[in-house]
Amino acid sequence: MKKLLLHACCAPCSIHPLQTLREKNFDVYGLFYNPNIHPYMEFKKRKDQLADYAGQQNWKVIFEHQYLLEEYLREVVHREARRCQVCYHMRLEKTAQIAKKGNFDAFSTTLLVSPFQKHDLIREMGENLGEQYGIPFYYQDFRPGFKEATLQSKEMGMYRQSYCGCIYSEKERYYRPEKNPDRSKGDQ
Repeated sequence: MKKLLLHACCAPCSIHPLQTLREKNFDVYGLFYNPNIHPYMEFKKRKDQLADYAGQQNWKVIFEHQYLLEEYLREVVHREARRCQVCYHMRLEKTAQIAKKGNFDAFSTTLLVSPFQKHDLIREMGENLGEQYGIPFYYQDFRPGFKEATLQSKEMGMYRQSYCGCIYSEKERYYRPEKNPDRSKGDQ
């Protein structure tokens, strides 16, 4: 049985990849390393939900408990147009490093389940990092299981986030600039 380290962004996105990889006879371990998630309470909710799910599934997950927002911001500031690439790289590189150190046979990510992520970029980056660190990146398009896993997560009462996780995606999700704001009132 091959040992695979699966980067996990959250519990709902872990459902389908974990099931699929186990069906393929992988010994799957998880890694929660997501310095991009903002604000802290969002980070905590996602981490806690993943810990609960891991316990229910008898799934061993390595948790980065520190809130490393500053590391993410240092990497992405002035590179906002490439923020997803920077973010993927940070998380996939850490996963490859830990997989190599832990003598895993391969590494992958739950980011491959989301139809909202830049799938081809994730694959290319994972494969390049795999070559760099001498640990294969396991590629599988998990997107066909996204809808079913979404339904499962709702039935399980899981916390489901409404944005990718970074401060920029939160802004894109919620901020709507006012049209012709009345400037005479000042900022109130």
